[in-house]
Amino acid sequence: MMQVKTTETLLPTPQGIDRAAEILRSGGLVAFPTETVYGLGADARDDLAVARIFEAKGRPRFNPLIVHVPDIAAARSIAVFSDAAERLADAFWPGPLTLVLPLRPSARLSPLVSADLPSVAIRIPAHPVAQDLLRAFGGPVAAPSANPSGRVSPTRASHVLDGLAGRIEAVLDGGFCDVGVESTILGLTETPTLLRAGGLPVEALEACLGAPLDAPQPGAKLTAPGQLASHYAPAAPVRLNVTRPDAGEFWLGFGPACAAAPMTLSANGDLVEAAAALFHALREADRRAAPGQTIAVAPIPDHGLGRAINDRLRRAAAPRP
Repeated sequence: MMQVKTTETLLPTPQGIDRAAEILRSGGLVAFPTETVYGLGADARDDLAVARIFEAKGRPRFNPLIVHVPDIAAARSIAVFSDAAERLADAFWPGPLTLVLPLRPSARLSPLVSADLPSVAIRIPAHPVAQDLLRAFGGPVAAPSANPSGRVSPTRASHVLDGLAGRIEAVLDGGFCDVGVESTILGLTETPTLLRAGGLPVEALEACLGAPLDAPQPGAKLTAPGQLASHYAPAAPVRLNVTRPDAGEFWLGFGPACAAAPMTLSANGDLVEAAAALFHALREADRRAAPGQTIAVAPIPDHGLGRAINDRLRRAAAPRP
């Protein structure tokens, strides 16, 4: 593991943005905020820099990365856009949507980014700090979530430092992330396929396309991040759909029926609030749970952003590898 002497914390000032862009140009790693979660960025064209992402996170090399760009022109220079892709990009970019599209041979990305697949996962983030950094850097940035692989994703700069201090050059502190769960990933190399529920509700995508989305085939090869069965996990075990916790469980509530829970994702049952709070709440529940305690999570409605919340919770509760 490559060690850095100190992980810098940079403010989103012009000087901080310039410093972060300079680190990326020199092959370093910079964590930065998006509207979804903090990403761990590297120059997507630099093999060594991208390899350092996998090293810092302990991430398996077969798991592709998302490429972040500032605008549609930059996206089109990397990926081949179909009519459906153009329609979705026009409707939802910048925003929490990642499209998996055919990779242009002329894109010059490191093959580590796409895990040697002929496709690439790409998005345009809406967060102003992410936009400032991408424009200052002037190139594509590969960025998975800025946390050790398989652990809870970061929605604050302090979360990044908890897991990656001393492994990366800098974190650009842009405050907390408004959406709070990763982007929705839609595969468009064949028929439109939901690869990961996320910060953009599936219903909005289906309305835009005028058709339901396909589900990935069981056992299909990974084509995008966030498809591993066990992921987003706190240290404590997680049990789901708990309306009445067992003795000794730490209860994470949702909605008015869980007024007795010591913590809640949303006291009034707001899915937007719950999504934004999810990863911070899992970290806090993990901190507050006694040794050996299980985190028991209340039921979450499985529609809108609830699909993304439940997806993350199922992966957090899955058997650990």
